[in-house]
Amino acid sequence: MLGLLLLQVLASCLWLGHSEVVKSFETSCPQFFFREIPPNEALEPQNPAWICQRYKNQYYFATLYDRKMRIPVYSAYIYQPGPGKRPKTWLVEPQLIGPTYPKTMEKEWTLLNRYNVTLEKLSQSQAILHDYKNLTGLNRGHLNPNGHHDDYSSRMATFTLTNIVPQDEKLNGGAWNNYEQQTMIRRTQGCKITYAIVGAVPGNNYIAKGRVNKPSHLWSAACCVVDNNYIKAWAVIAENDKNQVQLLTLGELEDTLTELYGRGQVSLFDSDCPRE
Repeated sequence: MLGLLLLQVLASCLWLGHSEVVKSFETSCPQFFFREIPPNEALEPQNPAWICQRYKNQYYFATLYDRKMRIPVYSAYIYQPGPGKRPKTWLVEPQLIGPTYPKTMEKEWTLLNRYNVTLEKLSQSQAILHDYKNLTGLNRGHLNPNGHHDDYSSRMATFTLTNIVPQDEKLNGGAWNNYEQQTMIRRTQGCKITYAIVGAVPGNNYIAKGRVNKPSHLWSAACCVVDNNYIKAWAVIAENDKNQVQLLTLGELEDTLTELYGRGQVSLFDSDCPRE
């Protein structure tokens, strides 16, 4: 009987360890990265959180989150566009509060009313809905866009506040949207599988009385496998106060991010992904 009890305790400890906020992407949800190699440490902020974005008991993408700035550093996903409705409900990440909370993203209401989490406690760990109210010239910009997914659950999973940043309204609805919806379709012609990483460079401005950083730049990179002998890549970057997107090679983006982040040479994909 005692042995059975010990086994149950051990199993519960192991289950707690298998959480949505994880220790690294190499060992947890590596499937969202080309050759299962995530970006290197040059993008890591002072207070990072690695999130395997889980909705209804399934992983949909991976996000490196900056707890201090309360914005994602990047979200990585597999590009699988398809028609479908745009969700309207926004979710938050319970395990940023602590490992004993649910492993799947939840509504703010659920945490406040079913788990007795205070809004103050929730807001300490991440951005909340109130932070994005009454914005002028900015709106909620997805890093991993819902339109790059082909069913409702995968689209719903992108509607977490850990996947969005304060984005210039004209850019989000203009040149950035054109890249997401048109350029990606053209560039992925012939691709068997496309790995995408979309990120944000922290800026000098904030919203919500200094709580949430407004990025200075948004960037996106893709690595696509056409066949066993051919892999192609492309990238873009945009200043977050202009309605313009600059198309780059992967190598050019990595060099630009190396300068912008200032933490050493940035590498976004495994070395087999072409930089030219």
